[in-house]
Amino acid sequence: MLDFVRRTAADADLIASLPLDPEGRTWIRLDGPGGSEAWLIGWPPGTGTGWHDHGGSRGAFAAAAGELTEQSLAVRLPTEGWKTLELAEDVDRERRLSDGRGRAFGPHHVHEVFNASPAAHAVSVHAYYPPLPLMRRYSRSGAVLRLEEIERPEEWV
Repeated sequence: MLDFVRRTAADADLIASLPLDPEGRTWIRLDGPGGSEAWLIGWPPGTGTGWHDHGGSRGAFAAAAGELTEQSLAVRLPTEGWKTLELAEDVDRERRLSDGRGRAFGPHHVHEVFNASPAAHAVSVHAYYPPLPLMRRYSRSGAVLRLEEIERPEEWV
C-alpha cells in the first residue's frame, strides 16, 4: 500500500483534480490495490483529523502537496474494553511528511494528522486494508487518552 500511495501522490493530474475548499477538508474516493480503499484528501491550512484509529485496518499515506504533520503513539493500545487510558511517558512520536514522503502503519495505530501551515493547502493519498470498518475518535489531555465516539462508514457519505 505504501508504494501505491507514493505513486498516486506523484500523479500531478490526479492531485490537480481535487477541488480544494478554503475551510474544510475535501476528498475523492479512489480504487485501492488488492481490495483496499483509498482516498485523495485536501487539507486547508490549520485543519486536521484529531486523534483516531482505523478500526483494525492496516494503512499507508503519503503527502502529495504541502506538508502534513503526524503525531502518533508508539504503543499498542487495546481496541476494546476501555474508555480512558493513561499513557506512559515517551510514547509520543511526531513526523512531517511532504514531497511524496509517506508511511505505513499496522492495525493498532493511533494518530492525528494535520496541516500546520497558516497559508498553504496540503494534499495526501491514504489507503486502508481491509476497507475501514469503523474509526474510533479520541480526545487527549496530557497523558490521558479518552474514547469519545465510534464512527461507521455510512456516516462518511
